[in-house]
Amino acid sequence: MNEVNYEERGRRIFEMEIEELQKVSASLSDSFAQAVSMLKNCLENRGKIVVVGIGKSGNIGHKIAATLNSTGSTAVVLNSQNALHGDLGIISDGDAIIALSYSGETSELLDILPFIKRFDIDLISITGKGGSTLDEQSDATLLAEIEREACPLNLAPTSSSTAMLVMGDALAMVLLESRGFTEADFSKFHPGGSLGRALLTKVSDIMRSGESLAIIKPSDTIQDALSQMSQARSGACIITHEDGSMAGIFTHGDFARSYQENNEIGNLPVSQFMTCDPVTLFSDSLAAEAITTIGTHRIDDIVVLDHDQKPIGLIDTQDFARLKLI
Repeated sequence: MNEVNYEERGRRIFEMEIEELQKVSASLSDSFAQAVSMLKNCLENRGKIVVVGIGKSGNIGHKIAATLNSTGSTAVVLNSQNALHGDLGIISDGDAIIALSYSGETSELLDILPFIKRFDIDLISITGKGGSTLDEQSDATLLAEIEREACPLNLAPTSSSTAMLVMGDALAMVLLESRGFTEADFSKFHPGGSLGRALLTKVSDIMRSGESLAIIKPSDTIQDALSQMSQARSGACIITHEDGSMAGIFTHGDFARSYQENNEIGNLPVSQFMTCDPVTLFSDSLAAEAITTIGTHRIDDIVVLDHDQKPIGLIDTQDFARLKLI
């Protein structure tokens, strides 16, 4: 009997679900834009989003509601089993309902639809079956139809639940953009943990300055630069003109690359080797922006500027872990 390659099987599960997601993405229609408009209108009129689903779809619904809440879109989960015993009281006129059922024929969900529709609400469904009862009862239907589950038996909800989850993420993220939700808004809902610290902390709170900041002139030598970096215990030094304006940045990485080409560069001016247009941020930017910037540009250091465009500090990627920001 051949030994099973578990790693290869695991990779194939990823591939299968990605393939199904690509098909769902390609099938997006005007209904998606309609659904976003309904949700946005609901929130602008002080309504809320009510998410309802059964079984695995219910689990996905909880995640969608959590994502909506964390991005400033008020959402609650309706327990379908208790809906007919008082929980329908969470629904109000003007709300928007997101109903999840892959088959679109889940009896527990269909049983409460007539009572939900007594309210003045918009009903948005996420389902895998166009033409199903849920589809026909909905004001906007988001199809998350797949060809097969990633389950080897084609039974356990895998590709289908992933497709519904990503559809919910897409709704939440496009809704976020449409409402002009910002990092500052995001920070109000995430005060705890490393994410909260990054969102509430400003660049000026974490940057290196004073004796921890190496600053030299363009005419100073490579040896001067290395000496200043050593004293400041920094991997980079900032080069400024006589008036204090930015000239460039020189890092240990720059030295290592330049030294490989010429091992006698110690007495040469740093201006020949510095980066003249380094990545910068203003001191009142959020630390979260610094984290994103370093990841996007794949750099280790960011020069911090005041609003006169003069460098006043340096952010080193190593500081993020020390300050528990990542």
